[in-house]
Amino acid sequence: MSAAGGTPLLLAYAAAACSLLSGAVSLFAVRRHPGFLHFGSFLFLFAAGAASIASGGWALLADLTLTDQFALGPPWLRWYVRLDPLSGFFMLLLGTLVLAISLYGPSYTREFARGEARQPLPPLGVFTALFVLGMQMLLLADDALVFMIFWEMMSLSGYFLVVYQHQHAANRHAAFLYLLLAHVGALVILISFGVLAAFGGGLSFDQMRSASLTPLWATLAFAFAFFGFGVKAGVVPLHVWLPDAHPVAPSHISAMMSGAMIKMGIYGIVRVSYDLIGHVRWEWGVVVLIVGTASALLGVLYAIMQHDLKRLLAYHSIENIGIILMGLGLSMIFLGSGHKVLGTLGLVAALYHTLNHALFKGLLFLGAGAVLYRTHERDLEHMGGLIHRMPVTALMFLVGCVAISALPPFNGFVSEWLTFQTALQAPALKNGVLRAIIPIAAALLALAAALAAACFVKAFGIAFLGKPRTRRVAHAREVPAGMLGGMGLLATLCLLLGVFPTSVIEAMAPITQLLVHEALPSAAVQGWLWLTPISPEVASYSAPFLVIAIVVVFGVGYVFLKRRAAPWRTGDPWDCGFGQLNHRMQYTSTAFSQPIRRVFGAVWKVEEDVETVAGAGPIPRAKSIHYQLHVQDWSWLKCYVPIGHLVLAAARRIGVIQTGNIHTYLKYSFATLLFFLWIVS
Repeated sequence: MSAAGGTPLLLAYAAAACSLLSGAVSLFAVRRHPGFLHFGSFLFLFAAGAASIASGGWALLADLTLTDQFALGPPWLRWYVRLDPLSGFFMLLLGTLVLAISLYGPSYTREFARGEARQPLPPLGVFTALFVLGMQMLLLADDALVFMIFWEMMSLSGYFLVVYQHQHAANRHAAFLYLLLAHVGALVILISFGVLAAFGGGLSFDQMRSASLTPLWATLAFAFAFFGFGVKAGVVPLHVWLPDAHPVAPSHISAMMSGAMIKMGIYGIVRVSYDLIGHVRWEWGVVVLIVGTASALLGVLYAIMQHDLKRLLAYHSIENIGIILMGLGLSMIFLGSGHKVLGTLGLVAALYHTLNHALFKGLLFLGAGAVLYRTHERDLEHMGGLIHRMPVTALMFLVGCVAISALPPFNGFVSEWLTFQTALQAPALKNGVLRAIIPIAAALLALAAALAAACFVKAFGIAFLGKPRTRRVAHAREVPAGMLGGMGLLATLCLLLGVFPTSVIEAMAPITQLLVHEALPSAAVQGWLWLTPISPEVASYSAPFLVIAIVVVFGVGYVFLKRRAAPWRTGDPWDCGFGQLNHRMQYTSTAFSQPIRRVFGAVWKVEEDVETVAGAGPIPRAKSIHYQLHVQDWSWLKCYVPIGHLVLAAARRIGVIQTGNIHTYLKYSFATLLFFLWIVS
């Protein structure tokens, strides 16, 4: 259905207006009633999230395509907006995260107004509002001008959020790198839009859709879009900004950046490839599949080496973006080869994982923020035993760990299972090379999933189990109810999207109808209890029955053990003969990942240093041993460091023309003027 205007679009405008009001309230909090107005800014963010969910859900479920236009700026230039099922889906995703941080934020951000390193709260509120507003409006954009204006608003406000605690040099470095790559990506996106506008005769997306592109120009437009949006999504090797920027931002902003902002890159790839260009080619899918597989595997390998909890989560964003791209790559390969239903399955798997990752990664970053809020620690080596001090946070974080590890019955399992089901249909292809590449990619995805599970066993076990390693951790306590409410919302959705996948896929049908004119008719052929992506004979999965089986098995086991088991006896655990147990007797984060580091040593540049201090005497005995481990990313060393050297060398050469003589500069200006006059004439 297509219409001009409409209630869902008005709700989207209301969501944007609430975001703007949130920033305005934060700005006014500088002078009067800072506490009350700071809370009010999150109240408007709550309204913005609720309105985004309502507008996006309405457009998606009712299969609506609503358009509007209005004049801003020069009279000949109009702004075009559009809300369709695809933008509605991403608006729903964004609104859910905004709703969660609006519950979480008031208590969490109050910490910035205390202590020695206090920060002013109004800038944080203003740029958070602009950050959300930029994402809301770029999802509504229906022409390149509006899209790029709000894309830049999102990127620039994100810079100020990353550099918020600017007294730390690491924050300033991360923000500069983020901004540099964001603008490189924006420039390349602009080139892609330029190609489409040149053939379509205008900047509106409708004109671009009507463009008749040759295969060469279509491939160039796709390549520029994939590179530009890939920078924002954080694909390997364009990911170097992400593990620096996400950890240093405030934790609720980290949740937004990982859960929503990098998904704007996925939105851009899908919008340009499937909608504006259309007629996707299988060659594009091969590139996307290879890049996605590399991102998934390298992202989890980088993550497992980290002992900074937020940096670990940031690297897992790269891994999950890789899984999303694998689904998109498989979709493009099957669509380009004439297999529409299989291509639709790959697209559904990618979009489902996009939503799932937003939920469980937002939950994990909020959980990491809760730990930071109470312990002021991000280093896993300084944590331990938090399950006794923060039991509800531990439960929420555990839900996120299980979901991101793709274990049933949570949502991460469903989308990765759908990706595997798509890959298993490779025999339907006639191209032998493709039939060989896809199983290899599927095997590497299975390896990445296993490594992700190992990584989150490490993250949860080191942080929440065992004994506290520092006094501050030992005296931690549970976070306020609002923070638990934000985490609880996302944890509940992780469970619901894992238990009722058939309903979610049926709700996503308007998106695939819009983009590829196909749906998954067999997904619910056996009812809502069973998910059958291809057909009941090929594969099926029933999450509700699995949940019932888990409850029954654990319930019966508990009753049996309680009735038959001998009375419980408690005692001290075995201490290996060393006396009373202490935190030095338990595994560290570095020790946990050491076997994997030995196996995959070539993936990183690893520098290990062991310094032994010996005591005096005829027989030297070690008094202390200091161990240092430094793991570096080869992408930075091999791709970006050489580019930096070239730029500096070019700058030194260009610097020769800076003589400091005004007469020389006038000569340069005169020569340049003559040159341009010669060109014009």
